[in-house]
Amino acid sequence: MAGWAWFAVWSLISGFCNRDQLILFSTCRAFQGIGPALVIPNAIAIIGRTFPIGLKRNIAFACFGASGPTGAALGAVMAALVSETISWRWCFWLLAITCAFLVPISYFAVPDPEKVAAPQGRMGLQHEDTPIFDWLGAVTGVVGLVLVNFALNQAPLAGWNAPYIPLLLIVGFMFLIAFVWIELHVATQPIVPIRGLQRNAAFTLACVFAGWSSHGIWVYYLYIFLEHLRGQSALLTSFQTSPVAATGILFAFLTVWLMRRVAVSWVMFAAMFFFLLGSLLIAVTPLEQTYWANTFVAVILMPGAMNLSFPAATILLSSALPKEKQGIAASLVATVVNYSISCGLGFAGSIHKNSLVYAAQREGMDGPPPALSVSSPQLVAIRLVGLRTAYWFAVALGAVGMLIAGLFILVQSAEATRKAKQEGGSLKLTYTERPSTGWSTLMSSKAGKNEVVTTFYLGDKVIRIKERQESSV
Repeated sequence: MAGWAWFAVWSLISGFCNRDQLILFSTCRAFQGIGPALVIPNAIAIIGRTFPIGLKRNIAFACFGASGPTGAALGAVMAALVSETISWRWCFWLLAITCAFLVPISYFAVPDPEKVAAPQGRMGLQHEDTPIFDWLGAVTGVVGLVLVNFALNQAPLAGWNAPYIPLLLIVGFMFLIAFVWIELHVATQPIVPIRGLQRNAAFTLACVFAGWSSHGIWVYYLYIFLEHLRGQSALLTSFQTSPVAATGILFAFLTVWLMRRVAVSWVMFAAMFFFLLGSLLIAVTPLEQTYWANTFVAVILMPGAMNLSFPAATILLSSALPKEKQGIAASLVATVVNYSISCGLGFAGSIHKNSLVYAAQREGMDGPPPALSVSSPQLVAIRLVGLRTAYWFAVALGAVGMLIAGLFILVQSAEATRKAKQEGGSLKLTYTERPSTGWSTLMSSKAGKNEVVTTFYLGDKVIRIKERQESSV
């Protein structure tokens, strides 16, 4: 409720800013972002606390993931309609009205945590300790993240030759190293339970960082490509990107089906492939090509990247942490997603600017590039060169994500092989799916005996209960 109220207030103030108040407007937008930063992790945490580990929780996370591209498509179309027919200010004022309505709705819709049949913590244990906020970890972590992010996004404007850019990067990384040390050795209740995160969670978050860094570049430069290079209106551009709503829902629920049949490493590998393919399609798209070729295919495929990776990561981390740490799990995924988008755009901004300068010099143009509102065939050609270099960087990030996911697959395969050897040799297994109960049964035959192995999946932990019976066959 506080998040929606905060979101409403700063959306309202943002609408009153004037064109010459860029710093004030940017400040309002920064404060505005605190609203969804409060809402989104808590919404995911509520799902984790309300639904027990299993199919229902996975479906709830899939619904949450599907709301991303659906809301983005609807919001883009509505914002384009409002700004073209009334005023851009009403985009913020209508958002403020919507958020204000959601404050009382949340009071009645969000379940009381004391009355919810919440799941038990991992292995049925719960921590009864009084929560203690990790101030030292919070300060070092936030300061480190802010300094690194500021340096990466300021570099395209000031240039990497500016002395304070590498200095801020170094100081930021030092704070992040201190944060990790504090979480491991000092904090009694760490804000990020690094010790409690298994290797699967680390691989998953690394994939999310690489993939969503690529996605931030894809979506930002796609609007520049469609509006400023192809010269389309905001409304037409919004309609052209709206198919993400339909395919986003499809891929979100496909994640639930896949997570019950294949390892999360394969889901991540597929997501990273879609991140790479979506950026590659735009990187090689001719400016005059019809929308129904590369652009349309990229638009319908990119939700496969978003809605395979985000729900899978959320499901994995939510299942790996106990009930009282569901907010931490949700915040961790949401932070990695949004932070990677910003960092990816920071790197891409530097590459984009340098390629623009180089392309302009080849065309005999000196000085800083003009604003996007200034256009000519020569400027469009130069901007297209810069845009393609940014997209090739996005392709590289997708490739890095595929590499991490591939290593993830190899590690999981090696662990499965090692466990099979420890269990006494190879068994011929028949897999029986039990969707309604969230567990599976493995029937095996060995040395004239039938062995029934009931396998429970608890996050990245596997619990097996074996029953062996004599057989007449």
